[in-house]
Parts: sequence; structure tokens; C-alpha cells
Amino acid sequence: MSNALRETVGRYGIWSVGLRSEDPDRRGELAEATAELEELGYGALWLGGNSSAQHAAPLIEATSRIAVGTSIQSIWQHEPADSAAALADLEAAHPGRFVLGLGVSHARLAEQYRRPYSALVSYLDDLDAAGAPADRRVLAALGPKSLELTRDRAAGAIPYLVTPEHTAYAREILGETPLLAPELAVVLETDPTRARALAREFLAIYLPLPNYTNNFLRHGFTEEDLTDGGSDRLVDALVAWGDETRIHERIKAFEQAGADHLALQVVDGGSRDNLPREAWRALASLLA
Repeated sequence: MSNALRETVGRYGIWSVGLRSEDPDRRGELAEATAELEELGYGALWLGGNSSAQHAAPLIEATSRIAVGTSIQSIWQHEPADSAAALADLEAAHPGRFVLGLGVSHARLAEQYRRPYSALVSYLDDLDAAGAPADRRVLAALGPKSLELTRDRAAGAIPYLVTPEHTAYAREILGETPLLAPELAVVLETDPTRARALAREFLAIYLPLPNYTNNFLRHGFTEEDLTDGGSDRLVDALVAWGDETRIHERIKAFEQAGADHLALQVVDGGSRDNLPREAWRALASLLA
């Protein structure tokens, strides 16, 4: 199902919250940044936070090739019929450019949160009923049930905040065909103390969320690893940092574990709404 999608997104993409801004005054800035990312050779942009087709459309219109995906669109805040209609509109205007990334978010972030797996199944049922193609959607799957659902009813998985070990686990469940595109945070810093401090600042908003911590515990980490901002072992597993060789090694570990594509998120200590364009350029040079 996802071979075409794999070719569309390529090996590397950029994950960013800043690119989903709704501020009309930033529209030109976002279009310019997106066009540059396309020129730099990235295959996809993944719009972080609770993003939607509304955020993706102007970026797609400003470019000619790069795919734009939501990572994620919360099932609690967008009706399936609306999602299907938006997908159809973008597919008609720009075939193959938009990827609908869906997820259940977190209990602390969504008031409606309850029975998330059942709710996701129901959402997919409604998308199917509305005629939305399964080969244009991917799921933010972490655990075994959601990965099995991805295998059966979506084009691929976009796991967030995972390790190469989780990637190997996900690939075993998914099989060979579905796209597997984990997110990977990258700190372009060689000093261990500074790099880990930036990584812990980034991880601080995620460590209180059970969806992530339960996944860490399933894959070899302990409660002790989750305390005091995360152990060095946890930080080093979740965030690629260091010189070019070390970052290449971390990326290669995900690829060897079965990742088809990596959604790379630059972590530099700035606001998540910023566009770290110099770092994106440096990362593109490193990948080349």
C-alpha cells in the first residue's frame, strides 16, 4: 500500500511546530522556509502539534514537490467527514502531496480523551465511509495494538519519541510494506553537558505523559530512567547529539532497525515556534 508514499517522502524530512503557524503575517516567511527545505533536498515536512490540512495547504501551494504531513491531527478535534473532505480537496489540487497523520493525543491534552484505541478505530471507519483513501493516511502508533491497526488500515506509522529498538519492534509488527517514519530529535552540539541539557529541556514536556513513558518501560527502560529529567541512557537513546559522525551513527541505527524515513526535529533551546533555518541547512549538509 505505501510503496508510493515511501517514494514521495524520501529518506529524510523535517518535523516542526513552527511551520504550522496560523498567523497570516507569517505566511510569506513560512512559504519561503518551506521552499528552501524543498531545495535542500528534504522529502517531507511534518507539522507538529495539533495540525491539519488547513496548515498544510499554503505550504504545499508554495512548493512543487515536497510532501506535507500532519504529525499529528488529533482525532478529538477534527470530525472525520471534515478530514475526508479536506484530504479530497488537497488530493485533487495537489495529487500525492498531503499525508494525513492521525493520532489520539494524550489524556492531559484532550478533554474528550477516552477509550483511545476504540475511538481511533471508529474514526478510521468513518473516514472509510466518507471515501478517504487509506493510502494517504498514517498513524502515530506506539503500542502493539495501534501498530497492528496501522498495518491493516493505514499506509504507515509515524511514531514520535522512540528508539531504534522500538523501530525494530514496529517493523516486525508492520511487516515490510507499510511506511515506518519515526521522529528523531537532533541537537547539533558536541559538548555532552550542553547537549544533554538541551535534550532534557526538550523532553520535559513529554516525560509526564504516560503514552510515552509506558512505551519507554516496554522497551527496556526503568522508572529510574524517567526521573530527574531522564537518565543519560534515556536521553542518549531518544535524542541524537554530537559531531557529524555521532549523529550519522544514530540515524543509521534507525535505518538499520527498519525505518524508511526519519522526521528530524532540530532542538536548539529556542522556542518551538521558531524556524531554525541555519540548523536545517547544517543538517541537510550533514545528511548529504
